Amino acid sequence: MKSLTKILTIIFAFGALQASAQTDKETTERIVKQQNFVFNAVTAIPMADNALNQVLNQYPNSRNNLLNLSGQQYDVRVTKDSVVAYLPFYGRSFTPSYDPNDSGTKFKSKDFKYNAEKKKKNWVITIEPNDVRDHQKLVFNISEKGYASLSVQNVNRQPMSFNGNLSEPKEKKKD
Repeated sequence: MKSLTKILTIIFAFGALQASAQTDKETTERIVKQQNFVFNAVTAIPMADNALNQVLNQYPNSRNNLLNLSGQQYDVRVTKDSVVAYLPFYGRSFTPSYDPNDSGTKFKSKDFKYNAEKKKKNWVITIEPNDVRDHQKLVFNISEKGYASLSVQNVNRQPMSFNGNLSEPKEKKKD
């Protein structure tokens, strides 16, 4: 009886977690069309190679080349006039930076190309910032329910992918 209660509790908890992570179809369509959304990264998927896998397998909650980012606050914020990215990078860099604080995909762009296409039941959004140091391309694949994958392509680094979900930006409180 105790095991049945535990199983039901776990099922209920996962159901509640999934419901909170999803957006409905209308919300997803609206925030994509209005170009006003936040991509919250949940997992990072670096390009696999043996050396990287040996390092990543030592992290808790990581399997092969899949890293759990829950609770880390990595995201990409998209509005009509800006794109702000704060994502980690795990992989090989072809031209490394001398600044230790300059790791990951971190930039603020006000000059960028934004292309959104509806394909069947998904959205494909391509963002190319023009005013950042490295030439980068962000490609989002977004489901109607707000689940999304993001591919980050950079000329100076191996490509990297993220899985996560979309949400509306939180309103800033006015004093």
